[in-house]
Parts: sequence; C-alpha cells; structure tokens
Amino acid sequence: MFDALKVKNDCVKWIRDFFENNGKDCNAVIGISGGKDSSVVAALCVEALGKDRVIGVLMPCGEQHDIDCSKQLVEFLDIKHYTVNIKSAVDGLMSAMPEGLEISNQTKVNLPPRIRMSTLYAVSQSVNGRVANTCNLSEDYVGYSTRYGDSAGDFSPISKLTVAEVKEIGTVLGLPDNLVDKVPIDGLCGKTDEENLGFTYAMLDKYIRTGICEDKEKKEKIDRMYKNSRFKLEVIPSFDPKI
Repeated sequence: MFDALKVKNDCVKWIRDFFENNGKDCNAVIGISGGKDSSVVAALCVEALGKDRVIGVLMPCGEQHDIDCSKQLVEFLDIKHYTVNIKSAVDGLMSAMPEGLEISNQTKVNLPPRIRMSTLYAVSQSVNGRVANTCNLSEDYVGYSTRYGDSAGDFSPISKLTVAEVKEIGTVLGLPDNLVDKVPIDGLCGKTDEENLGFTYAMLDKYIRTGICEDKEKKEKIDRMYKNSRFKLEVIPSFDPKI
C-alpha cells in the first residue's frame, strides 16, 4: 500500500538535505507547465524550503492554451515567478539552420524542451538557483522525455514515483484538483501523453510496480520502449585509456 503522506514527508526532508549539501542558501527553480508534475514538485519545494526560496518559470512557446493552469499554480503557492516566451528563440535557431539541411520532425519536437532547459538554467544562474527536474518514473521508464531537455536538472524529487503516486502526493499536498487530475499533454504536438504512448498510464504504472500487463502487445511495446530509452538516463559513455 502506497503511503502518500509518508512519502511526501520523506521527500520534503530529502529536498532539504539536498539543499543543505548542494547549495545551502540557493533557491529552487522550477519550470511550471501547469500539470501535476511541476505542480507537485513546486509544492514539495515550498514545504521544504519556504515559498521565498522557490521560483517558478512559465515558458510558453507562442500561445499556450493552458497557460492559465500555470498561473493558477504560482498564485496558489504564492511564489515568485517569471514568464519567458521561448518562441523567438526556437524560431531563431530553426531559421539559423544551414540551407539544404532537411529538418526532421524529431528536431522540431525536441527543440522547445531543450530551449526551455537552457532558459531554466539562465534564470537559475541569475537567482542563485538549483533547477528541479520534474519527470516522473512512468515517463522515464519508457523514455517519454527529451534528453538534455525536460530530463535534465540538478535534483529530481519525483523521478522514482509513478503517475498515480505523484497524483496521490498532489492530493496530500492540498493542490487544486484540476491541476492534479489534469489530462497530461506533451505541449508539443497537441496530443495527450497516452495518445502518443499508445497505452494508459494506469496500465504502465501497474506493470512497473507489479510486472503484470494483461495485454501482450502493449507489454511488448513497453518493454521495447524501456530497452531503447535506457541511454537517456545513463551517464555519457566515456573512453577510459587505462593510463
């Protein structure tokens, strides 16, 4: 049985310990998407450090249809926040690509998350900060993140928690229901996470925690995605000359 209150309290202590050892007077800097993950991470940091040491960064790429959820969160937590529209940076880099290079769809999809991470570190280094990673275990398990984009960060409070567990933590933290239960979308191509993945988070979470997946075809897909994406979470391979 998952004890959300205990895990929440343990995570709060873990965050305090991290900052005690890795930036005693630093601030937590968090990219605020308005979804459950960034909401829970921000709320955990507020409880661990106090609202005056938590800074949210809203990063729409042009028009963001659910930006109100991001604004709702920072107002609910009463934290300092900045809005940085990354569209000109994304467009500028795309327009600077050499003529004759055929830009792949993967390039177009993954560039905004990488620009967002650059933005977070630009803000962080200007406010004596440490950047929070907001990925959860379910996403990481199947590689549903952008390497050096949303998969980056200085500390990661929820990367060992499934989607279902993160939502329980959010409820314990007293976050608004519409943020905790918001249907996750990638913010890139307009589809929900589950539409992109081809299976539900409930199915994935059950498989992660129990090893059980009744749908053979989806189990094989999950296993394949897990195997193919392990490199995203590993340290860069480096040659050792054995000198």
